[in-house]
Amino acid sequence: MKKVLFTTWALLALTVSGCNAQNNANKDKNNKNKTMTMKTIHLTKADFLKKVVDYESNPQEWKYLGDKPAVIDFYASWCGPCKALSPVLEELAGEYADRIYIYKIDTEQEQELAAAFGIRSIPTLLFVPLEGKPQMAQGALPKATLKEAIDRILLNR
Repeated sequence: MKKVLFTTWALLALTVSGCNAQNNANKDKNNKNKTMTMKTIHLTKADFLKKVVDYESNPQEWKYLGDKPAVIDFYASWCGPCKALSPVLEELAGEYADRIYIYKIDTEQEQELAAAFGIRSIPTLLFVPLEGKPQMAQGALPKATLKEAIDRILLNR
């Protein structure tokens, strides 16, 4: 009798813990999907002129065209620090999905655009607030530093 009760109790415990593990896995998956809905957005020069600033039509004045602040990553596919920064920017795109855009510009493909902004080293990040002048930072900054800059420069927190 004790053996039957113990076996029944053990099976019940395994079933409950299995359900909880599956339920927790589903919760983690759902939370991950919520935070990772937005991805970084690759821009060409034509996209940049439409979504960020049309510096050709108005070269003397910076007038941001977006409806949310933006971080623009000037990178190259062969650049080690750029490769290290890329997944961090993807995470931030998910975390800040409804508040900012994170754009990426391949400096090898968009050399004219990189030259227009004086990009000499990569990665270079351009923090573009809705109002005011953009600010530039160079190097693969840690996630905490990027979050601090986004909150302070772009979201005024």
